[in-house]
Amino acid sequence: MIPGASAIPGGTRFAVRARDAAAVWLCLFDGDAERRLAMAREGDWFVADVPGIGPGQRYGYRAEGDWAPDTGRWFDPAKLLVDPYAIELDRRFRYHPILPVYGEDTAAIVPCAIVPALSDPAPVERPRIDPARPIYELNVRAFTIQHPDIPEAQRGTIAALAHPAVIAHLRKIGVGTVELMPIVAWIDERHLPPLGLRNAWGYNPVVPMAIDPGLAPGGVAELRDTVATLREAGIGVILDLVFNHSGESDRDGPILSLRGLDNLSYAHAPDGSLINDTGTGNTLDAGDAGVRDLILASLRHFAALGVDGFRFDLATVIARSPGFDRHAPIFAAIAADPLLNHKVMIAEPWDIGPGGYQLGNFPSDWLEWNDRYRDDVRRFWRGDGSVGLLATRLMGSADVFGPVTRSVNFLAAHDGFTLADLVSHVDRHNHANGEDNRDGHGENLSWNHGVEGPSEDPTVTAARTADLRALLATLFATRGYIQLTAGDEFGRTQRGNNNAYAQDNAITWIDWTARDVALEEHVATLAAWRRDRPAVFDTDVPEQATWLTLDGQPMTAERWEAPDCPGFALHLPGATIRIDRAARSVTLR
Repeated sequence: MIPGASAIPGGTRFAVRARDAAAVWLCLFDGDAERRLAMAREGDWFVADVPGIGPGQRYGYRAEGDWAPDTGRWFDPAKLLVDPYAIELDRRFRYHPILPVYGEDTAAIVPCAIVPALSDPAPVERPRIDPARPIYELNVRAFTIQHPDIPEAQRGTIAALAHPAVIAHLRKIGVGTVELMPIVAWIDERHLPPLGLRNAWGYNPVVPMAIDPGLAPGGVAELRDTVATLREAGIGVILDLVFNHSGESDRDGPILSLRGLDNLSYAHAPDGSLINDTGTGNTLDAGDAGVRDLILASLRHFAALGVDGFRFDLATVIARSPGFDRHAPIFAAIAADPLLNHKVMIAEPWDIGPGGYQLGNFPSDWLEWNDRYRDDVRRFWRGDGSVGLLATRLMGSADVFGPVTRSVNFLAAHDGFTLADLVSHVDRHNHANGEDNRDGHGENLSWNHGVEGPSEDPTVTAARTADLRALLATLFATRGYIQLTAGDEFGRTQRGNNNAYAQDNAITWIDWTARDVALEEHVATLAAWRRDRPAVFDTDVPEQATWLTLDGQPMTAERWEAPDCPGFALHLPGATIRIDRAARSVTLR
């Protein structure tokens, strides 16, 4: 069975899984006019072959069956449902109060899928990821919406990433790979519209392949062409994908696609209720073969467009059956797939479910976000962290990954304080999110040099700048892969908001005119230093490493464990790293 809309001689075949439905209709749209065709059951699937239908046709589904949310069945023929295998939509999702209400027709609200045109896959090339060059996490809209050199009509889109000014900046700071925060179509959480807010990050997708029309007015071709342009500039592309939940949320959430077609296959506990290992209201069941097939189809779709790899949000979910399994079927399927087995796979190795923290436990060919690196480096520079732990993190976290590191080392990411806010705020300042400052992490291992938030005191600002330079130098001196979040190279602030997912505004939009150019130049220098020493920062632990005190004496166990130890000097073949906490400095040679 080929899911979704696929070409047949003289027309299109539509196939959708709806195991427990009594009936499914294919809905074809011409303007506002809707034509419904009954689909034929084939096992767990419903199929319709429609002559005369081709690329560009707008369509959706309606499913009939039991309306029994208490047992996991949300069948309502009034609900227009998006094809889970859709790759293009005619408009963005928007939340409306009738979306969860039984019997309320939603055809005027829910996007239609578009029958795709056939396209040639991008050539298979070696992925662009290099430990000597940083991964650069960015939000497409926030990164480009205020860039003065990008034409106004193009700002906020995927195509803007291919603009020469963007590429010049990425090359200046040595970026080897951009990691795009979610670009597939998402919906706002239902509490946001009444607050005048909207989801800015995209971690609330409805279907996993359809690119958000607001980010890519040019559809699939826009992503493919942008990826090709970046690759020509020597920059790879990784997509941050969300396979752990659907934007249909908890039992009071909207009925948009998976829930209305086959909820008991996609997201349920044995009694039919929803599991919430993601904190978003539901958790997709990767133990179901159909869910795995959808994940694999999504990966193949984007791989065929030329992307270099994928970052999996809350990746523990995809290997639950129900507990985490390092040998889960999804890992074997990816490893066996000729289109996927050479791509870069990065896990965010945790979720909030039982046994959800799995750092170091993903397959040996997967990379993993390393929050221990983030926390131990922050503690060290805050003044209460261990010199020994800093050294372990600097050398690739062998205590977690063994002699060959798979660590993606980062100091700040989209979730949490920006790097500049890390050294300027002790407390979160999330009042703009409308949750009375209760959301977001309470403990950020941050510090403020005695003043909370912005300061014009030259002593405070100088100390913060010194800390930023030291933090960034520590990152660039670290073995394994390193990740920098967009704007941290020039002091971007979110005004102390450490959970800015709902701020599609100046809080998250990068202000290119307010850049700290001196800090940006510092990062460019660090990038060049790292790039010139690829062997030093490869993933293998070096055979030769000499550790000395700052005054040139050999480090001993007593010195490593001394709470007042200010740092060390590390000598490697081709590089010297000197870290001095008392002087707030890192020297690289």
